[in-house]
Amino acid sequence: MNITLWPDTATIHNGHLHLGGCDVTTLAAEHGTPLYLFDEATLRGTMRAYQAAFARFYEGETRIHYASKALLNTAIAQLVAQEGLGLDVVSGTELLVARRAGLPMAHVHMHGNAKTRTELERAVDWDIGAVVVDNLDELEQLAALTVGRAEPQGVLLRLAPNIQANTHAHIATGSADSKFGLPLAALDAAAERLLDAPGLRLLGLHAHIGSQLFEESSIRATVHVLLDMAARLRLRHGLAVEELSPGGGLGVPYTAEMPASNIEAYAEAVATSMYDGEHLTQGWPLPRLTVEPGRSIVARAGVAIYSVIATKRSVAKIGDGRLATHANSGNLQSAIYNLQYLHVDGGMADNLRPALYGARYTALLANKADAPATQTVHVAGRYCESGDVLLRDAPLPPAAPGDLLAVAVAGAYTLSMASNYNMVPRPAVLLLRDGQARLIQRRETEEDLLARDVELT
Repeated sequence: MNITLWPDTATIHNGHLHLGGCDVTTLAAEHGTPLYLFDEATLRGTMRAYQAAFARFYEGETRIHYASKALLNTAIAQLVAQEGLGLDVVSGTELLVARRAGLPMAHVHMHGNAKTRTELERAVDWDIGAVVVDNLDELEQLAALTVGRAEPQGVLLRLAPNIQANTHAHIATGSADSKFGLPLAALDAAAERLLDAPGLRLLGLHAHIGSQLFEESSIRATVHVLLDMAARLRLRHGLAVEELSPGGGLGVPYTAEMPASNIEAYAEAVATSMYDGEHLTQGWPLPRLTVEPGRSIVARAGVAIYSVIATKRSVAKIGDGRLATHANSGNLQSAIYNLQYLHVDGGMADNLRPALYGARYTALLANKADAPATQTVHVAGRYCESGDVLLRDAPLPPAAPGDLLAVAVAGAYTLSMASNYNMVPRPAVLLLRDGQARLIQRRETEEDLLARDVELT
C-alpha cells in the first residue's frame, strides 16, 4: 500500500482494509455502497501541517483558508473551524453552511466570477471577512449595495496574472483570457472605483492560476505579479495593500507514478517569494499572506467504496486479424483476451473527474486487500454513458460480484460535483476516528429526489 495515496490510518488486517481503526467491509455491510469514508486524523493532520509550514517560513501574519469547493458539508466546516482555519466559499449556500458550522464570518471569503445580487447581499449582511471581486461589474454592484454602510465591506481584487500553469486546461485559471479575474490592465480602473466607494475597503489582491500544481516556478511568478500590482496601487493611487493571496492549488498524487505533495516546499516557495517585492526596499510592512488549499487537505483523506455488481470480458473486434486466426483454427474461445470490465454500483454521478478530465485513480479490493494484483481491468460505472469508466487498466486481484472496490484519493472534487444522473441517490458519508464511524451525510433517498417534483393536475 502506497502511503502517499491512502489515509494516514490505512492498514490491512486479516485481508481487510481498515481506515480510522474501522473495518471497511463492516462499514459497507452496515451502511451500504457506494460509500465515502473520510479519515479525521488525515484531515486534521494536513490542516496542521499547513499552519506549521507557513509559520516556519513567513514572518508576517498567515491565514490558511480551506477551499470549500473541493468538498463541503457541515461536519467538514466544523473541523475547519476547530483547527482555526478560515473558509473560502463560492455560493450563498456554502456561506450558509459556514454559518451553520459556527465559523466566524470574519474568517470567510466569498469567491466566484458570477455572484448573484442575493449572494452579495447575504455576504454583506453577514459581515464576511472579504468579498473577492472578480470583475468591474461586480465591483460596481457591490459599491451600490454598501452605500451608507457604517463599517466598510472588505474586498480583495482577483487578478488574472497571465501565467500558464502546467496542469489540465479545465483546471487552469491564470491565463489572460481566463473567465476568472480582472485583467491586469483593469487594475487602475478598479482602484479609482474603490476610492469613490466609501462602503468598500480594499484589503488586498488575490490570484489563482489553477489546481494540481507541482512546479514552484509558476507559484513564485504568481506571488511576484501580486507584489508588483500591490506596489502599483500604493504608488499610483495611495492604496495600501494589507493582504495578498496567491490562491492554492498544490497538487496531490492519484497514482504511484505522480509526485507526492510537499506542503513544506510549497510553503517555502510562496513565503520566500513574498520577500522579493518592493515593500522591503520601501520599508512597507509585510502583507498578510492568505493561502487557499482545498484538494491537498481533503483528497487523500477520502476513500470511495463500491460493490462489484458484475464482470465482463471483452473480445477482439470483428475484422481483427488475431480473431480471424483463432476462428480459422476452430478455437473461438481463445479469442477472449485478458481485458475485463468490473461493473460497480457508483460512477460518474459521484465522481465525474475521470469522464471530465481523464483523471486516473488507484484502487484495491477492500475485502481482499492483501491479495496480489494478477489482472488488469477497467472499472465501469453504472451510469448510461460510455465515458463512465472510473479506472482504466487498473491492476487488481480477480474480482467477483459482491467484492468491495476501494478507490484512494477520492475526497476532492467528487461529491462536490456529484449529480443525480439516472435519478440515482447520492452516497452516504462517514467520518472515521479511533474505531468510531460517524455519519456526517446520510444517503439520499428516492423520496428526497421526488420531493421537488410537482404533479400535473
